[in-house]
Amino acid sequence: MISLPEFDYTARELSGKQIAGTLTATTEQDALSILAGRQLYPQKVVQSEASRRHADTGTRRVPVRSLTTFFNQLADLLRSGVPLLRSLQLLSDQTSSPALKYVIQDVCEQVADGARLNDSMRRHSKAFSQLTISMVRAGEEGGFLEDVLSRVATFNDHQEELRSRVVSAMVYPLFLAGAGGMIISVLLLWFVPEFGTIFDQMRKRGELPWATTTLMSLSDAIRHWWFFVAMAVGSVAGGIWYFFFETEAGRLKLDHFKLKTPGLGGIVQDLAVARFCRMLGTLLRNGVPMLQSLGIARDASGNQVLSTAIGKAAENVSGGKSLATPLKASGQFRREIVEMISVGEEANNLENVLLNIADNLERYTSRRIDVVVRMLEPVMLLVMAAIVTFVIAALLLPVLNMSSAF
Repeated sequence: MISLPEFDYTARELSGKQIAGTLTATTEQDALSILAGRQLYPQKVVQSEASRRHADTGTRRVPVRSLTTFFNQLADLLRSGVPLLRSLQLLSDQTSSPALKYVIQDVCEQVADGARLNDSMRRHSKAFSQLTISMVRAGEEGGFLEDVLSRVATFNDHQEELRSRVVSAMVYPLFLAGAGGMIISVLLLWFVPEFGTIFDQMRKRGELPWATTTLMSLSDAIRHWWFFVAMAVGSVAGGIWYFFFETEAGRLKLDHFKLKTPGLGGIVQDLAVARFCRMLGTLLRNGVPMLQSLGIARDASGNQVLSTAIGKAAENVSGGKSLATPLKASGQFRREIVEMISVGEEANNLENVLLNIADNLERYTSRRIDVVVRMLEPVMLLVMAAIVTFVIAALLLPVLNMSSAF
């Protein structure tokens, strides 16, 4: 049997008073039904963090290519009229990936016990991303699950293609970085200490350049305190990872940092806006009400900053305002996009406008990503050249100063 998860909710009473609380339900849809039975208007319903951790059995990662094949085959089976449970059973028998087989079998058991597909997938956070789960949820809510699964597969293909391009572009720079790191390590551990006596005498006389002083200090720290340096670096890296990836506040700060990063922030923002517009447009086209569509589509953006802005916009929409006004006030949507959404609302053609916005943004960001990928190699070359130049200059400057003194 399925252990009942807890859901945190924010809702309004008939009088307009806003309340918040926690309830227990089988699925998120059941939680919405319970709130409706209490004559509450739900604004936000999410599974609690503790409940998600308890329900999450996902310790197995699944290769992206295997997931892409799974989503494509599941979409084809559903489109051919095969029931969901039977489709999952067939794919579980056919897959050659042990990790994916384990995941599909667990999802199949949960669906057989009455759980929805997105709730079953949520138990495997290492296999299915939050964006994938949100898109599947939208497909189940709107009755177009086959289309969503095909879109998830296409999205995974694009992500894998982008990852492959980045890896290919980084092979040569990473080789240079590795070779440069080895050379610098040899210099710091064996070559620089040979000049220690000479450099110490110059340091006492105040004749040692700052670059050489920095290099000597770094060499001494690595040679004598390497264990503590390694522990400090590991602790800092672990702390950063935990804060920015394992906590809600940290993930929010990381998403905010992504949007503010020079050069990459615009790409991240446009991709998030494109995902939101595509999901909202698809939901509206399939007859899902506006407020319910906003509640689902906000998670599809994949960025908590943007999701928060959309949530505030949904509150204004529930009060009778247009969608474009709060989106403009959030500062997360470009002016031309807000204008297009405003025109779409006035013309009662919002779903088509949103899909057109998504298409244009995806084409535009694809070209920008190609430019960034091509710039990675020369940037890495310049960084490595700067580091090596600094080391060489720090070693040669004192020698040149000594030579000029004679």
